[in-house]
Amino acid sequence: MPGTLFVVATPIGNLEDISARAIRVLGRVGIIAAEDTRRTAQLLTRYGITTPTTSFHKHNEGLKAQRLLERLKAGEDVAVVTDAGTPGLADPGGTLVAQALAASIRVEPIPGPSAVVALLSACGFSGSAFTFLGFPPTRSKDRQIWFDELRSAKHPVVFFEAPHRIVATLKELFQTVGDVRVAVGRELTKVHEELVVKPISRLLSGPIREQGEFTVGVLLGQKTEYDHVPEAMNLEAVRTNHQSDGNTGAIFDEFCRMTESGLLSRREAISVLARRHGLSQREVYAVVEKDKASKVKSVT
Repeated sequence: MPGTLFVVATPIGNLEDISARAIRVLGRVGIIAAEDTRRTAQLLTRYGITTPTTSFHKHNEGLKAQRLLERLKAGEDVAVVTDAGTPGLADPGGTLVAQALAASIRVEPIPGPSAVVALLSACGFSGSAFTFLGFPPTRSKDRQIWFDELRSAKHPVVFFEAPHRIVATLKELFQTVGDVRVAVGRELTKVHEELVVKPISRLLSGPIREQGEFTVGVLLGQKTEYDHVPEAMNLEAVRTNHQSDGNTGAIFDEFCRMTESGLLSRREAISVLARRHGLSQREVYAVVEKDKASKVKSVT
């Protein structure tokens, strides 16, 4: 009779955040497939678990999955864990689970800590649904597709980011969806845990410690001062409204706030406004210059 594959969630930081069931299962399986055996050893030592481990990470997942399947087919129980959180969610484990299911091997989840759920529970983004997008890609084309998917999401979005890319990603997020509220969690559940919830512009105006692991939540659809102009405006609508009641001076106002805050350069601000309002950069530049000239004339 085949063994059981246990997918075990482990603490995302604080070693006390593990269930009694997870401890029991890790202590009785035949082997633990761990993303980093040295890191898992700290957890096992803490709870007196002596089960042998084997490395199981993204670079050897295909090869190791076959060996682990052989052990499962022979009747041995196997547990798979990652460095932190749940296997298969932005971490190794999905391939092994899929192959085990295909071989009619029982897969049993042992739920536990999640950086995604931890962030959502403490950031005030109420609701019963969210979109999880893992890590933003690094390649330009894939990254653009990823941001397009984020922008079209119907619910709050949560993703992970590396410390050396967090600032660049937040700036690109601002350019893509505007000055929405974000929740940024750094080192959640650890000694130096930080959780900040504020508009992106305010977050970027201060220092961001580029160390540790980041989890980011984005509250779409509730924009702040930079985003009060309808996004589906075309240039003709801009000109018509401008001539009728001057309301489209809002684009010029947005431009001024973006550049005067120092958050964006003139070129970056024009690029953001062009994407936001469905205009070309040349058209946005023309509108800005027209309003600028109009305001100067009214002053003189």
